[in-house]
Amino acid sequence: MTFSLFAFLSIGLAVGAQFMLRDAVAGRPLGGEWQQLLRELLTNGRLWLGLLMYGLSAIVWLKVLSQWEVSKAYPLVGAGFALTIAVGWALGEQVSWQRAGGVALICAGVYVVSRS
Repeated sequence: MTFSLFAFLSIGLAVGAQFMLRDAVAGRPLGGEWQQLLRELLTNGRLWLGLLMYGLSAIVWLKVLSQWEVSKAYPLVGAGFALTIAVGWALGEQVSWQRAGGVALICAGVYVVSRS
C-alpha cells in the first residue's frame, strides 16, 4: 500500500470520527449537571466509536510520518475538508456555495503542495 493511501485512510478515519462524535452529542445540552453529562457520554457507544476511529487515524498517520516529511504529508489533511463537505451534504447538511468554494481553494492548495 502506498503512503498516499495510508494518508487518505487516516484522513477518512478522522472525518468519520467527526461525524460519529457529532452524532454522540447532537441534541445534548453540554451544560448543567456535569456528572450526569459525563455518565451519559461514557455510556454512549457512538462516542467510543468516534474516539476509536480518531485513535486508529493517529496510528495510521504515524505510518505516513515515518516515511514522508511533515511539510509534504500534513497539507494532505486539507483533503479532509472536501470529504467532510461531501459526507455532510450526503447526510443532509446545508452546504453553501461559499463553503464549497472555500474547500475547493483548499483542495487546489493541497494539489499544488502534492506536486512539489
